[in-house]
Amino acid sequence: MATSCWSTMLREGSLFSRLVLRVALVLVCGAALLATAAWYYARAAADNAYDRLLLGAAFQITANMTVDSGRLAVTMPTSAFELLGLAERDRIFYRVIGPDGRTLTGYDDLRQPEDLMPARAAPIFLSTTYRGVPVRVAAVSRVLSDPSLSGWAYVVIAQTTEARRTLAGELTGRAMLIVGIMSLLALAGTVLAVRYSLRPVGELGAALRLRDPQDLTPIAVPVPRELRPFVGSINHFMGRLNERVGVLQRFIADAAHQIRTPLAALSAQVSLLEDVEMDESGRRHLERVSDRVGQLSRLTNQLLSRAMVIHRSDAVRFDVVDLADVARKAFRSAIPITVDPDMVVSFEVGTDAVSVLGDAVSLREAIANIVDNSLRHGAVAHLAVSVTAEGGRAFVVVEDDGPGIPETDWERITARFVSTKSEEGSMGLGFAIAAEVAATHRGIIRFRTKGDRNFAVILDLPLHGAVA
Repeated sequence: MATSCWSTMLREGSLFSRLVLRVALVLVCGAALLATAAWYYARAAADNAYDRLLLGAAFQITANMTVDSGRLAVTMPTSAFELLGLAERDRIFYRVIGPDGRTLTGYDDLRQPEDLMPARAAPIFLSTTYRGVPVRVAAVSRVLSDPSLSGWAYVVIAQTTEARRTLAGELTGRAMLIVGIMSLLALAGTVLAVRYSLRPVGELGAALRLRDPQDLTPIAVPVPRELRPFVGSINHFMGRLNERVGVLQRFIADAAHQIRTPLAALSAQVSLLEDVEMDESGRRHLERVSDRVGQLSRLTNQLLSRAMVIHRSDAVRFDVVDLADVARKAFRSAIPITVDPDMVVSFEVGTDAVSVLGDAVSLREAIANIVDNSLRHGAVAHLAVSVTAEGGRAFVVVEDDGPGIPETDWERITARFVSTKSEEGSMGLGFAIAAEVAATHRGIIRFRTKGDRNFAVILDLPLHGAVA
């Protein structure tokens, strides 16, 4: 369970945390190994230091051995015990053994190391237990060559190990302090190094985040060699995406041409049939066919218009456009030549320039759909389009003297295929297209309640250079 949680954390964590965690793990393992080595070296150093004291004391005792009248005598030097007395908490045990194996002085139960039998000149050190406590034993031998007494004499000195353990602990603690400080410095240096090494990744992310959505050119950010395959894959993907966008653009253009041309021809053929004499039933059928062809033509145009608007919102870079000029072109394209001569249509624009940041084609489609919707389903005898600016906002207002849209329907009327008109030919796409274009340009579609004035649909957009 713990392993699974650790693996999940590593998979979900950042690259920085992964590197730091792995380096920290290596440092912890290294510190543990160094601590173990420091403990062994500290014990060896403590043993070596105190073994020298034991050996010095033993040599001083052997140096004070004398043979008098065939008898071995030894005078215990105080200097030897003064050296051993430096370890205040330790106890000292000693034994001097003559050539005959008898104890001349000291503790009779302090065993002589077996390695001294037979006698050898090299000193012997060993760790053992004496009287229930751990001790370190040093044993040396001296050959006696007096005519009256010959053989080997032995000196065995034992010392408890408390001072040795204390010294080993102090040495280990100091070594661990140095290892800890060096590990912390190494970890801090690793954090800085990893942070600095990963800076190109952040710069690459910032370059992608700040890039214009319509910019599909290859990324030219300098990156380390390890990131070049990643950047190459991104550039390859954007190249393929650019090709797909081009294919989609050509498809929309071809579809618009291939679909609109037959519809226009069909509409023309139906119009020619109006001059043909036919009975009342045939005339009714012809009118229905004409209406259906008109509906199909309008629906096709609106669907292609919406597809174009959606595509251009993601593929076209915005530029500064003259909203009055765009609205004028939309007004001219939306008002047909065959408009009722009794209907009064007008276009007004203020004296000040009204500039917005956007796509002129999409804005023209949005305004044309609002005007067309007003002309077909609202205006009775009057339709007016005006372009104004106020308070950092630009407004395209389309007014008509029709019944307007109930206020309860304002929120849903901008959805696709939603219409408040029950007659045939109402597709419910005009306001949806206009609302999508407005949202893309950080604007909204608003309505003005019909009261003493005409009902109005308002395209509200931010002026270019105005604070949002």
